[in-house]
Amino acid sequence: MKRILATAVLSCGLLAAAAQKPASPGKPAPKPAVKPAPKPATAPPLALKTPIDSLSYAIGMLDGNFFKQQGIAQVNSSALGRGFSDVLKGQTILTPEQADMVIRGQLQQLGRRKIQPNIDACNGFLAQNAKKPGVKTTPSGLQYEVIREGTGPSPADTNTVKVHYVGTLLDGTLFDSSRDRGEPATFPLNGVIRGWTEGVQLMKTGSLYRFWIPYTLGYGEQGAGDKIPGGSLLIFEVELLEIVK
Repeated sequence: MKRILATAVLSCGLLAAAAQKPASPGKPAPKPAVKPAPKPATAPPLALKTPIDSLSYAIGMLDGNFFKQQGIAQVNSSALGRGFSDVLKGQTILTPEQADMVIRGQLQQLGRRKIQPNIDACNGFLAQNAKKPGVKTTPSGLQYEVIREGTGPSPADTNTVKVHYVGTLLDGTLFDSSRDRGEPATFPLNGVIRGWTEGVQLMKTGSLYRFWIPYTLGYGEQGAGDKIPGGSLLIFEVELLEIVK
């Protein structure tokens, strides 16, 4: 009996030692089994069995595509469906005006977030540019530098002027140039962006100025076409050729 007990104890000791013994060189220790992560649940396929099913899905798809293009990436599907059904019942929680304000406010936030880097770059540049010799800043925030001073009269905002100009963005991108077109431009001063209306009135005929126009005096947060993003600083070199009579 004692021999059997001793043998059993010895066997247990050998097994324990073997369990604690490091793996042989060149043979990695066995890794514990890893349970695979559960797959995310997916919505069951939608069956469009009736014309109403197809119409409902088409409306949701087209509306979703429109607002996705505006930058909206997430909605509450339950609230969305409830809003649609409440309209059909004539029992909405919000008035049409309130709903319009909610959507407009959200789109404005998304649009502002998109152009914020342009606004920050504009404001940062103007703050540093204002410290340079020869650069003057008006109360509105317009900055200008006199490259050549003319001797003729200065226009009023009701005048029509003939000018040569070159317009670039802060990164040097050219977006418009009368010189490249080979002929001056003629326009009324009260029919252009505020930065131009104010700036050209500072000039005497024959002058050549450089203007730095903040987005608030240019094309605002909306920008202009594909060439001028919202929030952009505009840099113009303008030569006032004459006041058109």
